[in-house]
Amino acid sequence: MRTSYTADQIRGAEQALMATLPEGTLMQRAAHGLAAVCAGMLGRVYGSRVLLLVGSGDNGGDALYAGALLARRGARVSAVLAGARTHEAGLAAFLLAGGRVAPDVGAADLVVDGLVGIGGTGALREPYAGLVERAGGPVVAVDVPSGVDASTGQVAGAAVRAQVTVTMGALKSGLLVDPGASRAGHVELVDIGLGPYLPDPDLAALTDPDVAALLPSPGAESDKYRRGVVGIAAGSHAYTGAAVLAVGGALRAGAGMVRYAGPSAPVAQVRTHWPEAVITELDRPSLAGVGRVQAWVLGPGLGTDDWAHELAAQVLASDVPVLIDADALSLVARDHSLLFRSAPVVLTPHAGELSRLLRVARERIEASRLEFVRRAASELNATVLLKGSTTVIAEADRPVRVNLTGSSWLATGGTGDVLSGVAGALLAGGLSGYDAASCAAYLHGLAGTLAADGAPLVSADVATAIPEAMRSLRRARG
Repeated sequence: MRTSYTADQIRGAEQALMATLPEGTLMQRAAHGLAAVCAGMLGRVYGSRVLLLVGSGDNGGDALYAGALLARRGARVSAVLAGARTHEAGLAAFLLAGGRVAPDVGAADLVVDGLVGIGGTGALREPYAGLVERAGGPVVAVDVPSGVDASTGQVAGAAVRAQVTVTMGALKSGLLVDPGASRAGHVELVDIGLGPYLPDPDLAALTDPDVAALLPSPGAESDKYRRGVVGIAAGSHAYTGAAVLAVGGALRAGAGMVRYAGPSAPVAQVRTHWPEAVITELDRPSLAGVGRVQAWVLGPGLGTDDWAHELAAQVLASDVPVLIDADALSLVARDHSLLFRSAPVVLTPHAGELSRLLRVARERIEASRLEFVRRAASELNATVLLKGSTTVIAEADRPVRVNLTGSSWLATGGTGDVLSGVAGALLAGGLSGYDAASCAAYLHGLAGTLAADGAPLVSADVATAIPEAMRSLRRARG
């Protein structure tokens, strides 16, 4: 499992470690790690041109010491001293190694962003913003790209867009969550010894072994009921495909049985595509004849009329976990009383749907995903999976989980319906809402990558690739 931390958590760990070490030790460790990454990017260090953008803080010191190491290897290193003050020892080492101070940016094979450290918040101000705009060449950011909030990933205005971010001691949460993650590029972690001093993480990201260990596996005594029976209430005369995709996601993810309930038009489509599903055609919104399930998926393509509201109310009156997606999110946004239940609830909104649930502008949610996914989990008493370029999963009193799998080709209609089915199968298989949502997001992203393979996909391709994604995880586990 990968873990990340807020700026305050990192500073606390650094202070505790520094109290045990000679002065300057941490900066030297950071500088050596930074210089090694820069050398790797340059390929041939001797004769290369390196530009340091140096701010007032310790990040500027890291950049100067790293610049000195590169200069000793024959690089032509110049530094623009942009801050109100400069790290004196770092500057002295830099000049002694043959580095030079430049009045402004010039041509460079590599730019090192040491302007603002993990304590910086808000948009870059002058002269920093202008320097970033004028600097040309690949950018390596020190610890966090300047202009990105290290704790939240917020970008309030001008900010560095790095190809590589070299972060010291531990991952910062803002490097894993958009919009900050999209500014960070590839993240390289330099171990400076913080491990024993770090607190409980702010964020966690599952890895292949984590997900493989959590996924339900049938045993010798398993039957279709022990493997999990998931009910799916989805689809309408207008949106038949949503039901097909949700059922497909659940079946492909290993549900022992899928019970589908819906009106005649989606019933016909589900019956054609998935003869494995047990189908109940509804001529009125009643679950009386559906049979027992261990979890429900509610909402894809359901509609938002009175018929859909009544069916949603019956599903939510059950005593099993319910995953709420798509149209059902609109229903509960209008009627929060539907969420007054004791059994677990998993909500899977995108930013627009969460904006209706919380009555907050979509733009605010997209700019501060961590803040609002945590708020939604607390206010709505639910596990919340916020979909988007960075998918995050929150539950009260647990670290937010961030999903690191996926492909931009997944941004196509219907993929969310597949995700709902996958998560519903995992809920029915016995996983908690927190684990089911996290593992479903991981599998869905991995399946999307496998299905796309660098080319466009359709949602059914993602469902088809779910078993291969599961196999790949189990092979990695051994």
